[in-house]
Amino acid sequence: MPLSDRRVAASTDPLTLEESDAPRAAAPAKKKAKAEEKPKTVVKTADKLAKLGLKSDIDLVLHLPMRYEDETSLMPIGELIPGDIAQTEGVVFDNEIAYRPRRQLLVKIHDDAGDELTLRFLNFYGSQVKQMAHGVRLRVRGDVRGGFFGLEMVHPAVRPVDDDTPLPQALTPVYPSTAGISQAYLRRAIDNAITRVDLPELLPAPIAKAHLQPLNVPALLDAVKTLHHPRADSDETALIDGTHPAWTRIKFEELLAQQLSLKRAHEERRTRAAPAMPRRAADDDASLVVRLLRALPFALTGAQQRVVAEIAGELTLAHPMQRLLQGDVGSGKTIVAALAAAQAIDSGYQAALMAPTEILAEQHARKLRGWLEPLGVTVAWLAGSLKAKEKRAALEAAALGTAKLVIGTHAIIQDAVEFARLGLVIVDEQHRFGVAQRLALRAKAQNAADGRHDFQPHQLMMSATPIPRTLAMTYYADLDVSTIDELPPGRTPILTKIVSDARRNEIIGRVREAALTGRQVYWVCPLIEESETLQLQTAVETYETLVATLPELRVGLVHGRLAPAEKAAVMDAFSRNEVQLLVATTVIEVGVDVPNASLMVIEHAERFGLAQLHQLRGRVGRGSAASVCVLMYANPLSQTARSRLQTMRETTDGFEIARRDLEIRGPGEFLGARQSGEAMLRFASLENDGWLIEPARAAADQMLAQFPDAVTRHLARWLGAREHYLKA
Repeated sequence: MPLSDRRVAASTDPLTLEESDAPRAAAPAKKKAKAEEKPKTVVKTADKLAKLGLKSDIDLVLHLPMRYEDETSLMPIGELIPGDIAQTEGVVFDNEIAYRPRRQLLVKIHDDAGDELTLRFLNFYGSQVKQMAHGVRLRVRGDVRGGFFGLEMVHPAVRPVDDDTPLPQALTPVYPSTAGISQAYLRRAIDNAITRVDLPELLPAPIAKAHLQPLNVPALLDAVKTLHHPRADSDETALIDGTHPAWTRIKFEELLAQQLSLKRAHEERRTRAAPAMPRRAADDDASLVVRLLRALPFALTGAQQRVVAEIAGELTLAHPMQRLLQGDVGSGKTIVAALAAAQAIDSGYQAALMAPTEILAEQHARKLRGWLEPLGVTVAWLAGSLKAKEKRAALEAAALGTAKLVIGTHAIIQDAVEFARLGLVIVDEQHRFGVAQRLALRAKAQNAADGRHDFQPHQLMMSATPIPRTLAMTYYADLDVSTIDELPPGRTPILTKIVSDARRNEIIGRVREAALTGRQVYWVCPLIEESETLQLQTAVETYETLVATLPELRVGLVHGRLAPAEKAAVMDAFSRNEVQLLVATTVIEVGVDVPNASLMVIEHAERFGLAQLHQLRGRVGRGSAASVCVLMYANPLSQTARSRLQTMRETTDGFEIARRDLEIRGPGEFLGARQSGEAMLRFASLENDGWLIEPARAAADQMLAQFPDAVTRHLARWLGAREHYLKA
């Protein structure tokens, strides 16, 4: 029977199915009732195991410990030290239920030397009182405290033992668990699964020799057994921090599976059909690309020219482009997207651009209309705030093909939206969209399929949050990545200051001074109304305060709960310098481009993540005036918040900020909705195990080229049903 088919719930082993660690009833009269109850209990236990992803023997075997407890030795009570976690043994000489200051069970034990230890239980059952009766010998493990009447342990692990009960010979594993599944149960279930699974080596000999031997790691079965049952003399520190050779073997296997899955997805896409969009000659006056480049009031940077060429080259191919365009705040990604859309239009196809917020989508529409409509291209705008008549006109233009470029929010993927010949899909801030949303937009291209069922449009995803290299090599290994690593000339450096909110009046004075000299100011707040749990300065309250304090200025307010038309009106007034001070929430995080704005105040900056702070700061420094970003914080500051603010003061390099953000918060912030949480690496850490990615990539390339059957078996073992999450 294949390993994957050995389901936990179907096993005949009682330890695999047992619902709890309680002893079974032995009374004959209850046997029938127990038999009738058993199937319901088995299903319930299997469901709990399924929550942990444990559906088969191989799942159990690969359910590895998150930490270990050392129960291999005993410490005399007289040598216990408050603050330590220790294991000791003694005989109960006192057992009472006290009622002051609250109901609790107090058990006192002494060891052979006569030293005493109190065990305190604030929550307990009657069975525990009997279990720890006078004269019973107990083995206890827990945190040692210095109590009023001597040493004590509160809620220690307790086990009745005999004088000659042996100690474990290995460290005791502690597994990730869920409610209703005890550690004792998991240990027995995993041990039984290990006896049923032989866990053969799947890596072909040439792969193992080239990529495993240099790592000096054990065989897979030995590594698994070591992690489940490490010897007492094992390096406990290496086991816990993940540097033990057994862990290295497991992490390599997992990273290899991830690389295989994503690289295979990349290759599979090349078997599908997409519209070939040939490039026109540089002197072709009929080419929209050529005319757009000539009409631009600025020259492309070297980095922009490079990525434009990368994208243009891939659009000429007859398989779907799947490219991530990343660049720091203000690096000029929008014009790159516009040139890609122009190439699609030159080839007779439509392009669609989807952005996560109406403000960002409208900024794109305003900019792209300014570039393309003078060249005769109709650009349609689709958003939830449109009036019925405007929406009908936009839908008709998209369906008939008169609109060559359609820009909008999630409204683009509604069922009513149809395209005549969609060939290129552009998704901005792609990590803020779900997999289903991106697939829905891609599906709009079926009218361009020319009868092919495997047709896909080209897809360009954009991100102003630079992807750290280790992340690009793992979770984004299925994508081609283009990077704009150069800012346009004329951008002024942004000075970042960290200021306590105790200096609020001083900051308001600075705002007045900047506005009266003709500059514009952003004031960003994290909430829009009062919260009982987070007593933060809110946008509404701040707006009212600033209006009263600065009567000589026009102050605007924009936040997510404003009607779209109101938001648009305020942003338009700010763009035209009719509003000097804009109080806003993070709706202005991306896409807002007002070159005259040179001062930003971020209220409660300690509440924002690094990527968000960097995006917000990027709203200033877009003109020729010296720009300042003030990070205003409230005490006390956590160590993490202090580290974030310090990073913002030290660098304006988005790639360095992204690297530090990955260290602080892990990959989730960068991945957004791209991945299901299930697809996260279970064992390998990008921060600590990045050195393993290169050998895993090299092994994956060799396996895909030489051993396709081994690839399938390896993915079934390490990813199983989770593989599709990695391809989305």
